[in-house]
Amino acid sequence: MIHRSWAGVLVASTILTGCGGQNSSSNVTAPGSEPGAKTRLLESGAQILQAKAPLGELNAYLDGFHFYNGNMQGQMEAHHYCGHVNEDVIQCVIFDGNGEDAKLMGVEYIVTAKIFATLPTEEKHLWHSHVHEVRSGTLVAPGIPEVVERELMTKIAGTYGKTWHTWHTDAQDRVPLGTPMLMMGFTADGQANEQMIASRDQRMNLSSAELRKRRADIPYPAIDPDADAWSKGIVMQLRIEQQAEGTPH
Repeated sequence: MIHRSWAGVLVASTILTGCGGQNSSSNVTAPGSEPGAKTRLLESGAQILQAKAPLGELNAYLDGFHFYNGNMQGQMEAHHYCGHVNEDVIQCVIFDGNGEDAKLMGVEYIVTAKIFATLPTEEKHLWHSHVHEVRSGTLVAPGIPEVVERELMTKIAGTYGKTWHTWHTDAQDRVPLGTPMLMMGFTADGQANEQMIASRDQRMNLSSAELRKRRADIPYPAIDPDADAWSKGIVMQLRIEQQAEGTPH
């Protein structure tokens, strides 16, 4: 999610700060045996010999919070690893931690207001705004210089995200179960669990309250009324249905 022109600053920052550190463990341990010698050998060979260009483009780490569309009590921390597709489209992979045991929870696609304005109304209902996440200080980019973090957050404040979680480790699912779930972002104070935020802040040695003060003068745009549709009673989740025999697919 960071422009390539910022790469040098970010590299230096990573060396100095560790980009937030390996300080958030996964919520679950998947069933199965530990990797054997042959598996480790294959992984080591792939690590050395295979190119991983798409992964190299995921050059920014952000930490925030999501909740299930239609169930605000289902809240969790989400670790995003993001990169620009172009100036108006960002893609992120989402994990339940930032350590080696992290489980891949899902994906988030982020678009600027310019792109969002072109979407049909029904499609807009699947997306959430980022204004409150930035303004509240709960969306963070650990380990980067304050000037870079502010530029990044100023951009994100005017964007919209569509997020699907495929592994619900917050529910202690030890393997990916059920359907992908559409996620949303918080839009007002009092919605997110304060203890969840405080726990994250303590682990990462930061203060959402202090970040809120620093970001007070960011120019926050008006939010498209078709975003955050859950707040208007429009909720959508996937469900599995049994088709009648003979019904065409």
